[in-house]
Amino acid sequence: MKYHEFTGGIIKNTGKWRLRFVIGTPTTGLVRMEWVQARYSQLIPTNWSSAEIMQWMPTYCPLQYLVSDAQNIIVKKAIEQDAEWLFLLEDDNVLPPNTFWRLNEYMRKGDIPVISGLYFTKSNPAEPMIYRGYGNSYYDKWKLGDKVWANGIPTGSFLCHMSIMRAIWNESPEYKAGDVWTRKVFDEPHETWFNPERGRMESKTGTSDLGWCERVQKEHFFAKAGWEKYDKMKYPYLVDTSIFVQHINQSGTIYPLVIPKEFEPTPGAKKKQERNIDQNPAWKL
Repeated sequence: MKYHEFTGGIIKNTGKWRLRFVIGTPTTGLVRMEWVQARYSQLIPTNWSSAEIMQWMPTYCPLQYLVSDAQNIIVKKAIEQDAEWLFLLEDDNVLPPNTFWRLNEYMRKGDIPVISGLYFTKSNPAEPMIYRGYGNSYYDKWKLGDKVWANGIPTGSFLCHMSIMRAIWNESPEYKAGDVWTRKVFDEPHETWFNPERGRMESKTGTSDLGWCERVQKEHFFAKAGWEKYDKMKYPYLVDTSIFVQHINQSGTIYPLVIPKEFEPTPGAKKKQERNIDQNPAWKL
């Protein structure tokens, strides 16, 4: 009789686990209780396979790094684990409880490579982070519950097929973030140049999320990853506004303070949209 058959000892699977869905959270190390409750109270679909990269745990831990550095370390881990999808969840995004269920539908169908939830800026008045074009403010022709196509989205609640991340990874320079070697899949745009026509210095700055969106389109990474249809689209990123995310600051203030009337559901869709909003308990306060 073998030892483990006699003692009831644990038999460890030494083969490779199938981790279809990787969750990555860049963080400074301080999170609100609302975030923790929302994150670990998610409804989990059946036959679910996932792994989590928590940026305050050993081995994955670029604590207090730039957001782009943390994102790049997360992408590296997702590639090493041969994940199919990556979900970036920032530590000030409080998810509605059915988020994983909704994301699972997108992953099962597998026909849309990049999906974002809806959230607003931490300001009053708050602005929705959905963009069509550059330098023309936010896009506002939608109602809560709609699925909106854009060419600029944030990465606070962001699902991406790993084929796109791998394509970018293969063409990105290697660099060292702290003590971890990774590649610049994400980067904050920061360029300065002299404009001879205007006789002055000019600059371009931005955030890593919009920089990533622009790079994917400009360098045709949809086509390189096998998503030719999206490479031809003017607005290739989907925002599912039924995944209505609370944007919370460290004092516990949730944005927007009230839902702007221009985004309230139309009367014909009121019952359906109220169901989506009611799943977010903060809006009952």
